[in-house]
Amino acid sequence: MSLTEPRMADTTTTVEPPIGGKPARDKSGALMVNSVEKAFRVLSAFGRQHQTLNLSQVAAETGMDLSAAQRFTHTLTRLGYLHKDAETKRFELTAKTLDLGYHFIRGSRLVDRAMPYLMHLSKETEETVNLTMRDATEIIFVSRFLSRHVLNTDVIIGTRMPAYCTAPGIAMLSRLPEDEAMAVIDASDLKAYTPSTTWQREALREKIRQAAAQGYATAFEEVYLGDASIAAPILDHRGRPEGAVNVAVSCSRYGREEVVARFSALVIAAAHAISRV
Repeated sequence: MSLTEPRMADTTTTVEPPIGGKPARDKSGALMVNSVEKAFRVLSAFGRQHQTLNLSQVAAETGMDLSAAQRFTHTLTRLGYLHKDAETKRFELTAKTLDLGYHFIRGSRLVDRAMPYLMHLSKETEETVNLTMRDATEIIFVSRFLSRHVLNTDVIIGTRMPAYCTAPGIAMLSRLPEDEAMAVIDASDLKAYTPSTTWQREALREKIRQAAAQGYATAFEEVYLGDASIAAPILDHRGRPEGAVNVAVSCSRYGREEVVARFSALVIAAAHAISRV
């Protein structure tokens, strides 16, 4: 801290969680702007399960009282991020909420570096090619080139999936120190999405070690039935994972051994070309 900066009190601000959660302790204390956190909490309440919400539902989903929910929905409506139906009085997100995602995609150096290699991989394989990044215990799809054989149209840019049961997630975890990778596993909500999901802790440790040894990770029908994926990690200048490249195909068209034989070298080469090490 600069000698000219005022000394801040050593206080900790309680951040209200979504309803049902425990209060989080804000280690930055007075620097935390709770109104900003609440505004994003309101926006995050909307999604596939809640495409529209009335005021009472917004309050329930965010853990706010009606007065606070009214103030935040009014402000976000005035700013253009929410639309309120004049007849039903229900709120929904507007296209303006895409702005932050657009600015991220256009400003991301990783996406910019990866784009020519993803396009090349898409043309060479004629299969679905994805660029993903990790956020805590999840992966986020930040670029996606679809093939005519695509199975899961529900997966779009911005889709989140658990890292532990996806090939990109395991690929990225495999390049972390093992204790750090297992801390991510321990923080995850481990469960079986399909009969093929690897979700037990020690089995995941072994899968991470195997991915580290071979340079790529695979997932067969672990989230969606009929879906196969193979991925390799993209490394930053410190050798830490900053993303992953993966190819997704249909299990009805490729066996497990064929997925590895056909695509492992390609995803490793693409990831290495994008990496900064």
